[in-house]
Amino acid sequence: MTTTPFSQEEIASEGLKPEEYEEIVNRLGRHPNQAELGMFGVMWSEHCCYKNSRPLLKQFPTCSDRVIIGPGENAGVIDLGDGFQLAFKVESHNHPSAVEPFQGAATGVGGILRDIFTMGARPIAILNSLRFGTLDNPRTRRIFTGVVEGISHYGNSVGVPTVGGEIDFDPAYSGNPLVNVMALGLMETDDIVKAGASGIGNPVLYVGSTTGRDGMGGASFASSELAEDSDDDRPAVQVGDPFLEKSLIEACLEAFKTGAVVAAQDMGAAGLTCSTSEMAEKGGVGIELNLDTIPHRETGMTAYEYLLSESQERMLLVAQKGREQELIDIFQKWELHVVVAGEVISDPIIRITQQGEIAAEVPAKALAENTPLYEREILAEPPAYAQQAWQWHPNALPDCDDQGIAGQTWQDILLKLLATPSIASKAWVYRQYDHQVQNNTVLLPGQGDATVIRVRPQTEGISTYKGIAATTDCNGRYVYLDPYEGAKLAVAEAARNLSCVGAQPLAITNNLNFGRPENPVGYWQLAKACQGIAEACTELETPVTGGNVSLYNETLDQQGHPQPTYPTPVIGMVGLVEDVRQVCGQQWQQQGDLVYLLGDCEVTLGGSAYLATIQQMVTGKPPQVNFEKEKQLQQVCREGIRQGLIHSAHDCAEGGIAVALAECCLGANLGVEVTLTPSDHQRWDECFFGEAAGRIVVSIPPEKQQPWEALLDKTLGNAWQQLGMVTGKVLKINSNLVVSLDEMREKTESAIVSRLA
Repeated sequence: MTTTPFSQEEIASEGLKPEEYEEIVNRLGRHPNQAELGMFGVMWSEHCCYKNSRPLLKQFPTCSDRVIIGPGENAGVIDLGDGFQLAFKVESHNHPSAVEPFQGAATGVGGILRDIFTMGARPIAILNSLRFGTLDNPRTRRIFTGVVEGISHYGNSVGVPTVGGEIDFDPAYSGNPLVNVMALGLMETDDIVKAGASGIGNPVLYVGSTTGRDGMGGASFASSELAEDSDDDRPAVQVGDPFLEKSLIEACLEAFKTGAVVAAQDMGAAGLTCSTSEMAEKGGVGIELNLDTIPHRETGMTAYEYLLSESQERMLLVAQKGREQELIDIFQKWELHVVVAGEVISDPIIRITQQGEIAAEVPAKALAENTPLYEREILAEPPAYAQQAWQWHPNALPDCDDQGIAGQTWQDILLKLLATPSIASKAWVYRQYDHQVQNNTVLLPGQGDATVIRVRPQTEGISTYKGIAATTDCNGRYVYLDPYEGAKLAVAEAARNLSCVGAQPLAITNNLNFGRPENPVGYWQLAKACQGIAEACTELETPVTGGNVSLYNETLDQQGHPQPTYPTPVIGMVGLVEDVRQVCGQQWQQQGDLVYLLGDCEVTLGGSAYLATIQQMVTGKPPQVNFEKEKQLQQVCREGIRQGLIHSAHDCAEGGIAVALAECCLGANLGVEVTLTPSDHQRWDECFFGEAAGRIVVSIPPEKQQPWEALLDKTLGNAWQQLGMVTGKVLKINSNLVVSLDEMREKTESAIVSRLA
């Protein structure tokens, strides 16, 4: 194969560094051709090979008696008991959603669903974690509405319910939204389908949709920062077809059940390049593929275009030799394209042919395993911005008393917080999602701190009351101010949200959304956050089963300087509900119920919604997790729900105790009267709106008071207090914060809609 050197501009256009190109030449013993250069460009991108983050990911705990499949496959799989197995994962589609919101978000949903059913699991639920700029910006409004529409279109059409998630609005995400999607699926095949190819001479089948030029270079595009000309990268955004994906789900699950499929791999990022190289490398074999056989929808496509296309709804399967026609018949029945496109070979290489000639020939390991790895030095001291923020003290704020602060009453402030889009009702969003399709959703969006899905057996005659709880969580302000503590808080809050519905937390998947790793501050944030996740998952016994790393989440300002988003390590956590008849929502259930605050931890205004929204400041030190207290808190909540003592449970998060009480009221159209007074040296705004690492508001029926308080004394000691009683149509805290439900509802329900008008 005769090749010539590429220019520095050509190398850079593929997202490669000069030293990486030199390494490619050394690996091949020659200069690559255009197709091979493109293959290395996508497979050596951060999106595919994690060259900056892999050293940090090694510290995550990945094993437990529940984990069946950990990191390294298309999705993690855990054991739910009684023969049920759950596959789940979260991934990002940030940059595509920034330039083409509808298709970027829609294909993000399609991609994560394929990761699930590729394992042999039927998708049963979708969650999301979204970050946008402020809604006073016309571009943000366009991106926000487009992303929601894209998620709705794909999920509703494919027939998988979108059941939960989180949305935050902050100027830090103005140029670069974060669109993370999580999917869950129940294993439907006897054996988990893995990606490693095996069996020399086994045929390789291409199934699904046709290949076009959409999504060209998507992996490389996802591994670079956004700039003013990023709209020119629209060809790097894929186009999805959810109806075809529905057929692909059914066809794949039917094919997997035959036992004729040896391995399967979704064609996601890097398309044919990724699927061939990862399947070959994981199996220690090679794959030869003939591009002339690939179904295509555009004429004159080059090898480079075939190999880098990220057209959606495509899969690569390795079949048992002699049984390929059996599989072909299944996919043709579902009106999908299916061809024998190649075979497994003994040489551990990826050999691509076109028109009778070798178009590319690359060692599989060079693309999928033996990739660049950058061990970066972590800052010895926290950066200046963090050290400065940690010096802040609430005494810098104006004085306040029991009536208010700086001309604002506490009622005014509560209503302003409830009208903040990040805290306000997200009904405008989730009403666009079909969250009840499949008829397994036990807790609907907005009803509880986590979603709950019924486990429905596939076998006739088997019944169970098991359920799965799931949530996505992260407070970007916390992580920005203190990546280590903020990441621990994200894991702890996810577990707390599961405990509030009565679920035992089992495992997590994460999506690490960070800025440029070459920036020492950005790498420090990433490294410290990974350390925090590792510690929290170890303490809470929730191992990491997989996930996604999304770096370069930043834009260039007018001076050409990169401006990163908040570091946002989204935690997707799943838990087990033994009996879905015992789950708990966040709303009050009946007048006369007694209200308790569980948890005795330090309250702070550092990094709080109050400080950001009311005082226009992002500073201070965020709350710190005490894992011993956290575990006791969650245990007593779960046990109270299991024993039928608790009517409602709600985590105190953004906005503190006042916002938590308001949210409990609004869902039930019931008010509450409580007594809250500042502790020694505590300000009134800290008392009402300060945030902490481990507090839960619960309500119980009065007749259960004695056994409930006995359980509290036994588990929490003195770390609880009775606050008051559910009553009327007013939120009343002492006599100095009194707001009607109608006032609160008007503010929270109109917050997003009014900004889109």
